[in-house]
Amino acid sequence: MPSKERYSVLLPTYNERDNIAIVVWLLVKTFTSSDVDYEIVIIDDNSQDNTQGVVRQLQQLYGDDRIILKCRPGKLGLGTAYVHGLRHARGEYVIIMDADLSHHPKYIPDFIRLQQQTGCDIVTGTRYKAQGGVCGWNFKRKLVSRGANFLAQTLLNPGVSDLTGSFRLYKKNVLEKVIASVNSKGYAFQMEIIVRARAQGYSVGEVPIVFVDRLYGVSKLGGAEITQYIKGLLWLFFTT
Repeated sequence: MPSKERYSVLLPTYNERDNIAIVVWLLVKTFTSSDVDYEIVIIDDNSQDNTQGVVRQLQQLYGDDRIILKCRPGKLGLGTAYVHGLRHARGEYVIIMDADLSHHPKYIPDFIRLQQQTGCDIVTGTRYKAQGGVCGWNFKRKLVSRGANFLAQTLLNPGVSDLTGSFRLYKKNVLEKVIASVNSKGYAFQMEIIVRARAQGYSVGEVPIVFVDRLYGVSKLGGAEITQYIKGLLWLFFTT
């Protein structure tokens, strides 16, 4: 599945020192074995655990043309991190994913293959279709995720099985256009961007993935993020 286009991976980080080197190694291995041109843009929100120091070592190892570090003064929200990283992405396609090893890069060739075969504007990983699933979550976390997706499917009818997933491939020009209309800054960002994209007539393909709970570090998902998601869901229901 060789490709002449460049793929820019956007990795927002906050205290991911224990994970970032592994996920970068997996990404490099995936792209080089598939003969795909790539760059990895890491957007760090002033991590306190020397994540930035580890990234600078990775730049020495792989080259600063492949590993691009963009630092921000603090935690400013997931959505704004993607906006910031997008400004520095040079690829024709953009891949967004988590830096905590929840999203395995082994699925990226499937994303690229589906996009090449169908010409779709967005490819999203889904935990809720075919061989998709989750690993390492307790019942409460599964219930929250299923409940969030059920509410979104019921109220918004987006035509996508996993609206809260954050492992996606976009045509860069499509992401730039859609993201300009997105208001959410936190975890509701993933939901809103798909809803806006579908409303604007863009096509979405799905690839089943298995989401694995983080091995190192602490999840950023809490009560405030859940409340923010529900507010965003209701706002989209009444405005789209």
